Amino acid sequence: EVQLVESGGGLGQAGGSLRLSCAASGFTFDDYTIGWFRQVPGKEREGVSCISSRGDYIYYTNSVNGRFTISNDKAKNTVYLQMNNLKPEDSAVYYCGADQQSGDTCNQNFFVDWGQETQVTVSS
Repeated sequence: EVQLVESGGGLGQAGGSLRLSCAASGFTFDDYTIGWFRQVPGKEREGVSCISSRGDYIYYTNSVNGRFTISNDKAKNTVYLQMNNLKPEDSAVYYCGADQQSGDTCNQNFFVDWGQETQVTVSS
């Protein structure tokens, strides 16, 4: 059973930084993709950034490209999302998700395992 434990997030200021962590365990296969997704009220959950276990697939949604960095520490089985130059529009509930079957994708419809939500609020 895949388990994803999120940490980090909270309150940040515009132009500041926050880091999210997702500790993962219980994968059946060696190849998987872990991603960060976010959702605001009234909108669909969107893929923010995803990374494959091999590290050869990395995706960023356009709005965070150049500001956010995803990394995978395989020794710790933890994926980090470093969020720099935060903007108020980054405020959302963030989720860590995992997919073991669909290959290189950041489409949330293919992710079946999810961590608990973590709130990120960016003040202007």
